[in-house]
Amino acid sequence: MKLNTTSQYAIRIMEFIAKDSKTLYNAKTISEELSIPYKYLTKIMTQLIEVNFLKSIRGREGGYLLLEKPENIKILDILESVKECIDQKNCLLGMGLCNATKKCSMHDMWEKPKKEIINMFKGTTLNELI
Repeated sequence: MKLNTTSQYAIRIMEFIAKDSKTLYNAKTISEELSIPYKYLTKIMTQLIEVNFLKSIRGREGGYLLLEKPENIKILDILESVKECIDQKNCLLGMGLCNATKKCSMHDMWEKPKKEIINMFKGTTLNELI
């Protein structure tokens, strides 16, 4: 299992901003610090604003600010905000759709670790990352 690039970036952005939640960070600074392409970063930031994780303050002294306390934001919430599907039905071995009726050789062995990963995302807060 691998998170898509947007999800990876979203977690990194939120972690970066949460480290000092009282500071306003502009997109250029975040882009440079995290080596995320500027246009890609602003697209992700828009998604994070839409779900009320971040607030955008316009103007010369503006930037982005965390709206929620880091201990109230689950990693799963961040993943869902950028449309990451962590309960994937795609085959671990790359054989297309994999489910109870059409199983690959790894299907049954993969179910338990997959559930543990999902539970980790559900139970881990942004605060724990920082």
